[in-house]
Amino acid sequence: MEFLGTTQVASYCGSRKSCLFPDLPPTSTTKDTYQSYYLPGYRHLCSWRPSLLHKVVSVPPDSDNQFNPSGRPPTILPALRSSLHARYSPRDWHHATAAQLRGSEASRYCAGRMNTDSMRLMQDKDQLTYQMQEDSKRNLGQRMSNIDFWRSELIYELESLLKETQALETAKKRLECAVDELQGPLKVALECLYYREKRKEIDLVHDDVEKNLIKEVDVFKECQEILTKLAQKIGQQLEINRDAQHALEQDLADKTSAHFIDEKCFNLRNTSDSIAFYHGVEKIDGTISVPATWAKFSEDNIRNAQHARANSVKLREDAEVALETTSEEMWNQYVSTNLAFNHRIAEVADAKNKLQAQLAKILQEIFQTEDTIMLLERSIKAKEYPLKVAQTRLVGRTNRPNMELCRDAPQLQLVTEVYTIDDTLQTLKRRLQEARDTLQMLMVNKSKLEHDISVKANSFFIDRKCMDMRKVFPSPPRLIGYT
Repeated sequence: MEFLGTTQVASYCGSRKSCLFPDLPPTSTTKDTYQSYYLPGYRHLCSWRPSLLHKVVSVPPDSDNQFNPSGRPPTILPALRSSLHARYSPRDWHHATAAQLRGSEASRYCAGRMNTDSMRLMQDKDQLTYQMQEDSKRNLGQRMSNIDFWRSELIYELESLLKETQALETAKKRLECAVDELQGPLKVALECLYYREKRKEIDLVHDDVEKNLIKEVDVFKECQEILTKLAQKIGQQLEINRDAQHALEQDLADKTSAHFIDEKCFNLRNTSDSIAFYHGVEKIDGTISVPATWAKFSEDNIRNAQHARANSVKLREDAEVALETTSEEMWNQYVSTNLAFNHRIAEVADAKNKLQAQLAKILQEIFQTEDTIMLLERSIKAKEYPLKVAQTRLVGRTNRPNMELCRDAPQLQLVTEVYTIDDTLQTLKRRLQEARDTLQMLMVNKSKLEHDISVKANSFFIDRKCMDMRKVFPSPPRLIGYT
């Protein structure tokens, strides 16, 4: 049967010969190359005429014959009559039916034989299967007893190791707490050193306070290093303990899992819901041990855990001694530094008080000098008007006519008066300048004193600030790791 709608000129749809209909030449080159398939007798469903002896054909354009206007198809030629016959004959139909019946009978017979043989085989294997299940169940029970023994041994050693590990972790936490407690005093000591660098000029002295602070920082760092190294050793031992604990827990978990699996396998029945087929599982050998190596593995884990516990006890004793030693050393150095601070604060305060007393005297002299300068300025201002009067008189007397310009007594007196007043002004101005220079000198001394006092006040404030920061220091119990 050809596909409906396929073109006859395509390369994959070559010409095919029908078993019932002969090949007919195409009636046209384009439109009629697509042929539709119709069952015999159903080509013209809407026509009242039977389609057995009629067919619509396309007439070439150059043909002399034209279609009947009434639309009646032409009569099919006798040469095309064979294309309307059925594909198979009645003989073929009867032969196919008989062959189908014979095949069905043979299949039924084979199925019956197979069912009979299967029943016999199941009956033969039932007894063997039951015996194998009983043997496997007995072996699983014995294996579960062995697992229970080693589980009890592992649980006892694991509990002992956990207690020792917890005690060792407590010792490590004490060391870490002691190191953390030292961070505060160490930070304070370093801040005091850096803060005292803000002292100015002459007060930047390498005094006993600075020496004790440097020593205190060194002592704190040395104690921190000792405790940190010991904590690292304990950390390494804890890793060993955890490895041993992990080995015990893993072994215990494996044995628990194996016990659970074996118990589950022991309780399996033919009516259980969890059974299934796993084809080829009997060919896979996934075992990695034998009973001897299996028991030795657990014994080695227990021996390693005992060795780890012995090392943990020794490290805890070393940690206790180190905490006591470092605590005493740090406390003694802290007290020594505080004594040096108190002595230095007293010295700075005494020097500051002396400078403040001297500053008060300088301020008194500055006040008196300023009053003198004010009086001198007033005196100079007062001498200017008499000088103006005398000079104005002299200028006025120069306007006398002719012989009246006489160098008489008034003229001589006016000249003498001008010279005297001018000399007086010069003397007063010199004294005013001296007073101003003195005032400037006093102001310079005042500035120096104030600056020196501010330097001392800054040093005093810094040392007091350092003492305030040093008020908080860990107590001896905290220095040995107790919180």
